[in-house]
Amino acid sequence: MSGRAQLMWDDAVTGYDFGETHPMDPVRLALTMGLVRAFGLDAAVDLRSAKAAGDSTLRLVHREDYVAAVRAASANPRAADQGYGLGTVDDPAFAGMHEASALIAGLSVGAAEAVWRGETEHAVNFTGGLHHAMPGAAAGFCVYNDPALAIARLLELGAERVAYVDVDVHHGDGVQAAFWEDPRVLTISLHEHPRTLFPQTGWPEETGAGDGEGAAVNVALPAGTGDAGWLRAFHAVVPELLADFRPQVLVTQHGADTHFEDPLAHLAVSLDAQRAVMESCHRLAHDHADGRWVALGGGGYAVVDVVPRSWTHLVGIAAHAPVDPESVVPSSWRDLVYARTRQLGPGRMTDGRTPHWQEWEDGYDPADRLDQAILAARKASFPLRGLLT
Repeated sequence: MSGRAQLMWDDAVTGYDFGETHPMDPVRLALTMGLVRAFGLDAAVDLRSAKAAGDSTLRLVHREDYVAAVRAASANPRAADQGYGLGTVDDPAFAGMHEASALIAGLSVGAAEAVWRGETEHAVNFTGGLHHAMPGAAAGFCVYNDPALAIARLLELGAERVAYVDVDVHHGDGVQAAFWEDPRVLTISLHEHPRTLFPQTGWPEETGAGDGEGAAVNVALPAGTGDAGWLRAFHAVVPELLADFRPQVLVTQHGADTHFEDPLAHLAVSLDAQRAVMESCHRLAHDHADGRWVALGGGGYAVVDVVPRSWTHLVGIAAHAPVDPESVVPSSWRDLVYARTRQLGPGRMTDGRTPHWQEWEDGYDPADRLDQAILAARKASFPLRGLLT
């Protein structure tokens, strides 16, 4: 097995472009790759591309008629069928949509294949993490569900237990839906409460069905949750579940939209806490999945100040070459930011926070809204897995 992580990248991913006024600006991908290069991390990883996902791969999750509808909208955006979620405000149709979406999916599938086949322990595709797409519809800025496709490919290759941990501010609804009745896939999502945020799902009572009952876990966090609460919730739920499930591969989604500067949500998490969770996911992959880790991006709409720094930390952690949070951002990258956006980029790789949290085992406050959210998730899902709440 190679000691170097794989970083999946292809310049053509920036073609995933919903238009100038859409919050998912592809400049966030270009700026992230630029920052990765500015810190020399491209020399610490094996930089790889992959083929776009073909129809047989896409059909592991998506319906054939939906893939056909995406192709048609891609060729003629004005004829997009809104019955498939295409041509809507969230998911405007654009020329080349199928090709760009299939490429991002192919990069995530390629990452999963590389990890499963032992070519590398860790593989990162920060362009992926498009977790809202459903088998038969686009949703929430997501056309093809690359995390679900990566997991489905792992199952096709023979994996018997895959864990998916989603820390995007939005519920990982599409991935949960894809494996709702499949006990081979444990989906864990920590997200802002559905009362206050799209997609209005991810209630703790959503635990799976049939053979998959107990294989979906949802932690619905109160709006305003900051570093201490976010980290407390993660550590109160995720490590115990992974220790019990013993996944053969850990797939994680690192949407940067939990950040306090993100314009589309209401959590108050710092870059430093995001980095701490990335480090925890890395450690958990080694503790419970023989080091097999597929790390994906996701949401994130503070496209200059937050997303590039967050995902550059992710690449560094996966490459065993972590970027010191106190590092000064290279001036060459800040020049790139200004040239591309006419904005001034951030100066350091930290928000200046020192994340800390109180462990769940030290006790909880039944009157605290954050602790109520954690307890609700544990009560709903842990007994179904034979675990104590």
